[in-house]
Amino acid sequence: MAYSVGDRVMQAQYGPGTITDINEYHTVIDFDEHGVRRFATPLVVLQRTTTPAPVRPAKARRKPRVATAKV
Repeated sequence: MAYSVGDRVMQAQYGPGTITDINEYHTVIDFDEHGVRRFATPLVVLQRTTTPAPVRPAKARRKPRVATAKV
């Protein structure tokens, strides 16, 4: 395989993104502006890019539920 997980790539329709999963059948890319997309590995046309990944804010953690006693 020419690419591996974590590589920054450019795809014609979606632009720059980061490979999150790759195998002989599917390539999953998290694009900067279009989210996660899955492609057939033998068919996808990619180019390496040096554009850095955008900084994404950390997701807020959900507060744990507090059990209340029924009266």
